[in-house]
Amino acid sequence: MPKIKTHRGAAKRFKKTGTGKVKRMHAFHSHLLGKKAARRKRRLAQAALVSNADMKRLKKLLPY
Repeated sequence: MPKIKTHRGAAKRFKKTGTGKVKRMHAFHSHLLGKKAARRKRRLAQAALVSNADMKRLKKLLPY
């Protein structure tokens, strides 16, 4: 049985935490920032956790 390959696109977008949860960054923080409030931009810059609904898919993409 060969090893499972890690999905390289997902590996660049998600990081596993020490407890096995998956961290992600928010969207809408790359351009057109002038119209967005400072509070909104600060919050978009922070990392978030992937929801439980998406974890099953990510476990296949990031096996290790």
